[in-house]
Amino acid sequence: MFSSHRSARRRRRSLLLGAPVAALALLLSACGGSATGGGGAGGNTLIIGMTASDIPVLDTGLAQGQGYEGLRFVGNQLYDGLTKFDLTKGDQIPKIIPDLAESWTPNADLTSWTFKLRPGVTFHDGTPWNADAAVFNLDRYADKTSPDFYQELNAQGGLSIAGIKSFHKVDDLTLQIDTNGPWAYLPSDLATVYFASPTAVKAEGNKGFAEKPVGTGPFRFDSLTRGQRLVMVANDKYWAGAPKVSKVILRPIPDPTARVAALRSGEVNWIEVPPPDDVPNLKTQGFQVLTNSYDHIWPWVYNMTKAPFDNPKVREALNWAINRQALVDNILKGTAEPALGFVPHANAAYRPTDDAYGYDPAKAKQLLAEAGFPSGFSMTLSYPTSGSGNMVPTPMNTALQTDLAAVGVKVELKPIEWAAMLNDYFAGKIPDNADALNISLSYQQEGFWRSWFGTDSAINAGKYSNPQVDALFAKARTVLDDSARSDLYSQAGQLLTKDSPWLVVVDDRNPRVLAGTVHGFVQPQSWFADLTQISVG
Repeated sequence: MFSSHRSARRRRRSLLLGAPVAALALLLSACGGSATGGGGAGGNTLIIGMTASDIPVLDTGLAQGQGYEGLRFVGNQLYDGLTKFDLTKGDQIPKIIPDLAESWTPNADLTSWTFKLRPGVTFHDGTPWNADAAVFNLDRYADKTSPDFYQELNAQGGLSIAGIKSFHKVDDLTLQIDTNGPWAYLPSDLATVYFASPTAVKAEGNKGFAEKPVGTGPFRFDSLTRGQRLVMVANDKYWAGAPKVSKVILRPIPDPTARVAALRSGEVNWIEVPPPDDVPNLKTQGFQVLTNSYDHIWPWVYNMTKAPFDNPKVREALNWAINRQALVDNILKGTAEPALGFVPHANAAYRPTDDAYGYDPAKAKQLLAEAGFPSGFSMTLSYPTSGSGNMVPTPMNTALQTDLAAVGVKVELKPIEWAAMLNDYFAGKIPDNADALNISLSYQQEGFWRSWFGTDSAINAGKYSNPQVDALFAKARTVLDDSARSDLYSQAGQLLTKDSPWLVVVDDRNPRVLAGTVHGFVQPQSWFADLTQISVG
């Protein structure tokens, strides 16, 4: 569910440089690169090697077409929402704080929220931010009766606000949002609802705007070469203060080996998800290797409409058949941690009692026999070859395939491109009608709990249903206190563990590598990242 570039000068070596410099170049080449690299752009420039296979669509919430990585590097940079996550600290789970709204107040039954909008903000094209601009954008996302409604945006970027009933301008700097029933955590779900310049959308049209995006965010659009790079420049008029870095360049590099090669050569100065085997050497060479717990889970989502996954004993059996610690130690090299239940450690709902699974192949075989499969069975798994939060999916799934074969479960792996998988997933489907789907997910926005597991959710791809879990999600919408809501999610997590609708595998630790010339970045406990305090040089 939904992530440093620096003046990267290609290090062309010339005989004119003289023997001492040439010798140094050969030494750096033998070592595999330099942590001070950064080529391809001059000045105070951050160049990011993404896991995505392409630059996300640049229109507000459509950046989610490349998962949370698209929102991390495009949505949160070009745009603002009414609210946002506080990404300034690395030692605590980020809270929701004001963004384009300075404050918000619910009514007594949590069905109506009044947002006081931030004054003095303008879009990159000079259009004023106000309640009219807010209503125009919400029309695009959610109001199917509006001439400004955009179906494609609604289908992807509007998922988190599907329960909004209506909205209207109270005055120039006041917006009211009414909901279909109580919605205690609406401010959390609004964090990825981004606002575009009405002037620009009307001038360019929806498709044209995606090529010339205009927001209020800390960076402005400069240029796009589809499949190769997006260039954004600092918004020197940003309402929260101009970013310290002058320019950000995004480069889609889905192959992890190619990403680390680009880092070592100086073509980029920040990469997402280094190959785990390269991490020790990158540290030795002086690169900054950063990790932190965050709200991430890497599961297989069972297709519960198909046998044998309509049987809870089968689903539980697989959760006892896999060696998560060996996966972490041997393939991920400590860049993740075993997921022993449904609640990530970096979620406010986590309780030690939520960890329930372990590695016990004998127990797995016993459960399979009790379910009527003493000799096991065959199944198919659809999985992405790269993408946001997916780590190194091919070797990981190959290792799981081996573990499951040891208890008689034969798994056919069916790779699919990340964006194509997301298209199916957001439509509530498992690609190729496979028996299970491997995808990286999160509960960072509270509404995701209901999205993944709610009986009435349109994107509940596994078709899980439990009235007790539904009741806990419904109650959570009526509870304003964050801590009390987290207790409800913990209870839901324990029920999910009992029902085992997923094979839960690991929680990622969000590894990324920065060149030594990148300064000021805080690795948060979040999928997202604040690029405004970074400098390069």
